[in-house]
Amino acid sequence: MTPPSTAGQVVLRLRLIGQMEAWTLTSENVLPAGRKTRALLAVIALTAPRAALRGRLAELLWSRRPEEQARASLRQEIHRLLETLSPAGDEVLVVTRDHISLRPGVVWVDVDEVMRATTEQPASLSLLDGDLLEDLDGIDPTFDTWLTTERERVRDRARSVAEALLREQVEPEAAIPAAQRLLQIDRAHEGAWRALMRAHAARGERGMAIQAYDRCRAVLADLLDAAPSPETQKLLAEIRGPSGSRMPLRPPAPRPPPVVEEPGEPPPILEPRVQEIHPARGGAHVGVMPLQLVGTTEEEAHLAPGLAEEITTALARFRWMFVVSSNSLARFAAGTRDETAIRRTFGIDFLLDGTIQRVRNRLRITVRLLDLRAGNQVVWARRFDRQSNDLLSLQDEIASEVVAQIDPEILLIEAKRSAGRTPVGATAYDLMLRAIPLIGRLEREAFMRAGEFLLHAIELEPDYAAAYAWYAYWQMFLVGQDWADDPAAVMEEAGQHAERAVVLDPYDARGLTIAGHVRAFMHRRLREAVALHERALSLNPNLAMAWALSAIAFAYMGDPEEAERRANRYKKLSPLDPHAFFFDAFFILIHLLKRDYESAVASGRAVSEMNPSFSATYKPYLAALGHLGRTQEAAVVRRRLLTIEPDFTVERFIATSPLERESDRDHYAEGLRLAGVPEGNGETAEQLQVQVAH
Repeated sequence: MTPPSTAGQVVLRLRLIGQMEAWTLTSENVLPAGRKTRALLAVIALTAPRAALRGRLAELLWSRRPEEQARASLRQEIHRLLETLSPAGDEVLVVTRDHISLRPGVVWVDVDEVMRATTEQPASLSLLDGDLLEDLDGIDPTFDTWLTTERERVRDRARSVAEALLREQVEPEAAIPAAQRLLQIDRAHEGAWRALMRAHAARGERGMAIQAYDRCRAVLADLLDAAPSPETQKLLAEIRGPSGSRMPLRPPAPRPPPVVEEPGEPPPILEPRVQEIHPARGGAHVGVMPLQLVGTTEEEAHLAPGLAEEITTALARFRWMFVVSSNSLARFAAGTRDETAIRRTFGIDFLLDGTIQRVRNRLRITVRLLDLRAGNQVVWARRFDRQSNDLLSLQDEIASEVVAQIDPEILLIEAKRSAGRTPVGATAYDLMLRAIPLIGRLEREAFMRAGEFLLHAIELEPDYAAAYAWYAYWQMFLVGQDWADDPAAVMEEAGQHAERAVVLDPYDARGLTIAGHVRAFMHRRLREAVALHERALSLNPNLAMAWALSAIAFAYMGDPEEAERRANRYKKLSPLDPHAFFFDAFFILIHLLKRDYESAVASGRAVSEMNPSFSATYKPYLAALGHLGRTQEAAVVRRRLLTIEPDFTVERFIATSPLERESDRDHYAEGLRLAGVPEGNGETAEQLQVQVAH
């Protein structure tokens, strides 16, 4: 449990944009189950720093009840809220006879970050990737009116900053991301669409400028049932001229642009074909169809669109994906579920669909992923059998597991498709995709080629955050496998690349958690590592990699119970993860630290078969065998390890181990000694191999 908070120390992270979320700094979900309780917390947070009047709260949430009944209901909800938030500390809320407020400085709220955005610091505008409290409509007529006003307030503030930022841009390279940011906030902003068209035309990308017009027309028709204005149509006619010569070479701007450090590419816009991709990059375009109902009750009818929306929202947290609005797909699906028509209309690469079927008192939910570019081939499928007594929890649970599992699946499919294309003219995104599967194979020649791909990607695009993150990830294995000629220099570079990734895109959960593992494994800065992992999980609680890498950080710190909880969460989210050979190896160390040698050995046997080339698997496995006195099995495992790392000794382990507690290092080292790993003492690699052979 988090200790009682003090002013200025954040103990709770509250997301009000999109689906509401509440997480403690230890990644415990403290979101209230009841919608009224959630609404109460939201109103208190949006009223801050002022205190909310209890009478006003009762009126907002129970406007149809007599005053005394409304106040009684409010008291009950306050009690529920305090109980739910207790894991975050005892002082999150200040409750008096007449008021309720958040204690200053202890709650991070995404809306506050958006409202603080300026043209000099616009990064937090990317948090506005959905509607405010989109899951709380219909609670009460008065609350709905208040919510509409709050949504307009937040959007208006963000829109004004984004408009000002766009006006400041002179160069097309700066105008494109500025226009994208404004369209993320207001998809029907014709001024932003025109700026995007002008910028592409000025870069000689007439086709992309025309595509921007087509997307503008589709959005206006969908949202406003309107056509583009005469000004926008005139601009299109100028772009379609014989050579585009009538187009101005610069979008109009009243003054030179300020120096603004961009955080990376903006997050996906949840509308068909609205997301404008960086011209040198790419990303999978994904859509989620409402699941089809078979034999369900009227009460469960909302589950199909609700689950589709939940999955869509969760997918939008993965920065490399571009996600189509589930509402738009639902409207289209009402007329046809033809996958070819869907791909043609929305430009989707992958489509999730499925069925919901009642089987007695249980629901059977089947979900499948179609690759629309491969003839609608089913590339992933999963069935969930769940009790139907808590539909909201069911939605959350299934959405979390679905997105955690299809993220690496789509990444590998994209990598295979990229590897099949000609290397001539490969983009940084293509090079990164080609590198990722080669890292996991850990075949030395192919592995080194992966490093070359990533380095070339960085050279092509020095501001591509994902390439820096994956290169740091690659360097971590380079050191861990003992393949680095100068490990100290590689460790230093890995830290620099990981930090650069975070600076370029501080909202990319994958980059943050990779940076956290570099801090922990290479630099032994465990508290900094945990902070980075926690930020990653607050941005994307369904990223299996973040749960796994945060688990090993806690193991290094000497907390195997918390490490095991997080590792189990990773395994539940992504039981067949492509990098399970790496992540599952953490269980071996966790069992070893808990002195559960039998479980450590069982995990070691299973994990070592996933990728026999991964040397880190064998080390805790060997230590557990040593403590059990199983010398025969230890000799086999020792031979495998020293084939990969011929210079591995107990001395080297002690010198390089990130384990923080001396007692843990000593216990681990003693197991290695008992397993026959040489102490060191100047033995050569050849001498060690002779010992292993016997």
